[in-house]
Amino acid sequence: MLTRLLDATAAGGANAGNPAGSWMSIIMIVAMLAILYFFMIRPQKKQEKETQAMRNALQVGDEITTIGGIIGKIISIKEETCMIETGHDRTKIRILKSAVRNVDVKAEDAQK
Repeated sequence: MLTRLLDATAAGGANAGNPAGSWMSIIMIVAMLAILYFFMIRPQKKQEKETQAMRNALQVGDEITTIGGIIGKIISIKEETCMIETGHDRTKIRILKSAVRNVDVKAEDAQK
């Protein structure tokens, strides 16, 4: 039933009795799904994995930027949160680790 529907859709009803047309339709759908996976889903998963690794590797002393644009230096880290110090007046803000966009300066690099 699915192959008949695919045949009717692909050929406008003209290939309803042609078995080669049904295989061609199935191959085209599988190819489109493979292209979708390799160009959209796979790169997104890779980027999410890299972001999670960066957030797990946060250290005290790292200078970070949050997703809200706040720039600060990490002064303490807990399970899901970290405390950052911003500005010249040393304002302390507690943020979620998931709010960290990127690490600007690693703690090791700042000490050199």
